[in-house]
Amino acid sequence: MSNIPEGFLKDAKGHLVPLDLVKPIDLARNDLVLELVQKAQEVSKILAEFKASAFGDIKAFVDMSAEQYNAKLGGKKGNITLMSFDGQFKVIQAAQDNIRFDERLQAARALIDECLTEWTQDARTEVRAIVNEAFRADKQGEISTGRVLALRRMDIQDPRWQRAMEAIGDAVQVVGSKSYIRVYRRVGDSEQYVPIPLDIASASLNTTPSYSVH
Repeated sequence: MSNIPEGFLKDAKGHLVPLDLVKPIDLARNDLVLELVQKAQEVSKILAEFKASAFGDIKAFVDMSAEQYNAKLGGKKGNITLMSFDGQFKVIQAAQDNIRFDERLQAARALIDECLTEWTQDARTEVRAIVNEAFRADKQGEISTGRVLALRRMDIQDPRWQRAMEAIGDAVQVVGSKSYIRVYRRVGDSEQYVPIPLDIASASLNTTPSYSVH
């Protein structure tokens, strides 16, 4: 909004429009959007600050625990679960690898296709459908790593299939890792926990105190 003369608004094409030529409904819409954007930016900043402080606080607590009690919290890849004393709340810090397949996935698909070609159609219809779905690309041209890796759980002893599964394993490349924090509350006295939503889509309008973290 900088460098816009008083009494004007800039339109989507970058043109300056006198306020007296802007319809009242357009002015109201513009004011509403700017107000919501400002609030959203404030919420986004709060979430970013919470994320940074939460990671820092958890790391400090883990270091303190290891120093004072000679104990390690967490598990594989530093995953950590912290519980409140009464068991009503828990905080989970976890890391999730971002994986992709390299060119060896094409070798795996070729071996799988050899198997599908030679197996009788009637006996392997279901397997063919599962394989085709696993290698189906989405709108972005990406193949689901989960569906492809799930093929390795199929108990098929054909040597070519086994080589294909080995090629799939070799094709996996970790291209990054993303850490996240999730906060949960217990449902009553049960063993079930539900997440406290930290995104707009999942946020609850319920104002009951038990849904909040203080």
